[in-house]
Amino acid sequence: MRPMILVLCLVLCLVLGLVPLLGVAWIFASGMITVVPPSATVDGLFMSLILLMLSACFFLNAYWEARDQGLLNFLHKKEAAPGKTPPAKAS
Repeated sequence: MRPMILVLCLVLCLVLGLVPLLGVAWIFASGMITVVPPSATVDGLFMSLILLMLSACFFLNAYWEARDQGLLNFLHKKEAAPGKTPPAKAS
């Protein structure tokens, strides 16, 4: 039962990380921030910053969960350990 809860936590963090990104897309689509011509309202700027930070927190938590579960082992290449040389004899 324990691994199922961890998987659900990972999926929930990923979903809750995507929802604020949809909010940022809505801010751009509604015209609170425009690229051409460059203009933005204070509400649009601060709301987008808040949503991006919220999304970053959830994605960081999802990264930590995936790393702890061993799902990201392919990212860390293990280098071959150099062979140990026997210590020199003292004469």
